[in-house]
Amino acid sequence: MTAEDLKRLHRQLVPAVVAGLATFGTCLAQDIPGYPRNVDAFDRREVALLPKYCIYTQLFRIGVPGANDQTMIKAWSAQMGAIFNDLHHYCFGLMKTNRGMFLSRDSTSRRFYLSDAIGEFDYVISRAPEDFVLLPEIVTKKGEVLLQLGRGPLAEFEFERAIGLKADYWPPYAYLSDYHKQSGDVAKARQILESGLAQAPNAKGLQRRIVELDAVPGRPAAR
Repeated sequence: MTAEDLKRLHRQLVPAVVAGLATFGTCLAQDIPGYPRNVDAFDRREVALLPKYCIYTQLFRIGVPGANDQTMIKAWSAQMGAIFNDLHHYCFGLMKTNRGMFLSRDSTSRRFYLSDAIGEFDYVISRAPEDFVLLPEIVTKKGEVLLQLGRGPLAEFEFERAIGLKADYWPPYAYLSDYHKQSGDVAKARQILESGLAQAPNAKGLQRRIVELDAVPGRPAAR
């Protein structure tokens, strides 16, 4: 079997494995008081926090009242391409992230939902073309969740990948700078912010961070 055959097999197997893990995870879903056990119950409070396109993705369009609008489904599909067929996984990942970060009442539930969210993100990441408009956002979101799980080096890798995908997309610079600042490397944090501002000079999130960084005692001198 050639190297190209192995790559092709990997592309075929990874989505199926991730999907299986996501299904298994749903079976073990953690209770959150006042909310349905599984995210695919489409609680209106959780759905309201999602991007507008989510309700028109697979499963959502079936479970959310009024979402099976063929005109909107076709419009979003035309805009995003064939990967829109799989984008419900990203939307589920966002719901699980929100559960882990804002709704969970204990560390077990929090870790469960955040870990499960990564599986959902990976499903889309493994299938999306490199030029997919949402790929930098999804990769950044994965990095954000990895940070929440205390997996900083892996998060750093994802942020750098997102920057490589779209250099003027500013959020990964912000998260990466915050990570290095919290690790005590203020010089590296500033360098990352400067790199981000060179690509996205009007990004207020980066502007604010560099002002805050300059107020840190012992900061490196601004150039």
